[in-house]
Parts: sequence; structure tokens; C-alpha cells
Amino acid sequence: MINKPAGMVVHPAPGHPSGTLVHALLGRGGSWSAVGGEVRPGIVHRLDKGTSGLIVVARNDASHRALSAQLSDRTLSRTYLAIARGRFQTDAGELEGAIGRHPKDRKRMAVVAEGRFARTRYEVLEKRRTHTLLRCDLDTGRTHQIRVHLAAFGHPIAGDAEYGGRSPGEPERPMLHAWRLRLRHPRTRAEMTFEVAPPADFREFWESVE
Repeated sequence: MINKPAGMVVHPAPGHPSGTLVHALLGRGGSWSAVGGEVRPGIVHRLDKGTSGLIVVARNDASHRALSAQLSDRTLSRTYLAIARGRFQTDAGELEGAIGRHPKDRKRMAVVAEGRFARTRYEVLEKRRTHTLLRCDLDTGRTHQIRVHLAAFGHPIAGDAEYGGRSPGEPERPMLHAWRLRLRHPRTRAEMTFEVAPPADFREFWESVE
């Protein structure tokens, strides 16, 4: 289990040939699973560059396949904390909207008719005048899912320039943190829960909003 800092890319990609989480894993030594291919050793799932928090990695192929199966059947659950703009009218709910490539910007995702089904469950943890602190649970795992759903709902994540623009005084990264992971150990099948507190920039921004 890794606590990924915001700003770190998970695996090498165009424009990010070094300094990724994969490079950090390789620097720790030992073997890593090869299921994801040569450029993604050990990587079971991803987090966006700007997202902080928990990501699970696998040392061997058997563990990787077992964890991937849990992702597919949703027994591996992922819970995020997010700071969204505005005040929510309801304290809990579900956001549904098929997600696919943006019709005009292929680097972005969007809620589109031809996309893949996606559902995000949210719960309001605290409200301020200008922003709301949320807990978000993924029922599906589409690219940029929480960011896209909240933006489509009219409450983009603070600091998310890609999907909501960046308001004055907001951080230079989306205020989204992978807070909790629940899974079964790939060998023993024991239920396991991991949590990591959000980093300083997340906490400080929340304390600063009105």
C-alpha cells in the first residue's frame, strides 16, 4: 500500500519519462508484478497526478490478478475525500452519468451518451458558505470519475482547472484525496482496511474557506 503524494505521476507516459511512482517502486528493489506490462510493474490501479492518497500495488502476478478481480467485482472499495465548490442541497446521494471521451477535447473525459455507465455515491461531511467537504465512494472506476461527476452536477472540485477552472485563492491541484481502501488479502482473503489522512494542503485549504 502506497500513500502517493499529489503531483506524482503513477507510471511513465509522454511528458513524464522519470520521477513516477513506478520509478520509486523499482528503486525499492525486489520483484513487482508484470501483469500491467513493462511500463507499469506492480501497478494495480491508478490515481491522477493531482490526487493524493492510497494506491495498492502488487509484488507478484498472482496478487495482481486477485486484486484486479476485486476491483472488477467491487469487493475492493475506494473512498475519497473531496472539497467541492458550493453548498449541497442534499446531504447524501448518487451521481450517475455515462463517462467517455470529451467530444471536443480528447484529453478530457465528460458525461456523454455513448460513454460507459458510472456511479458515484457521496455524503456531505461538512458545509461552509462557499465549499462543501464530501466523502465519495466509487461504484465504478472510470477515468476522472469523481471530478467529472461533480463538475457535471454543478459542484466542481476546488482547484480542478481541467473540469471547473480555478478560482482565485484555490490550490494548484484538485482537492481530491484517496482516503480509504478496503480489500481482501490476495492470499489469506482476510478483510483489510487502510486509511491515510489528507495532506497539509488539503487540510489548510479547508480551514481557510468561509
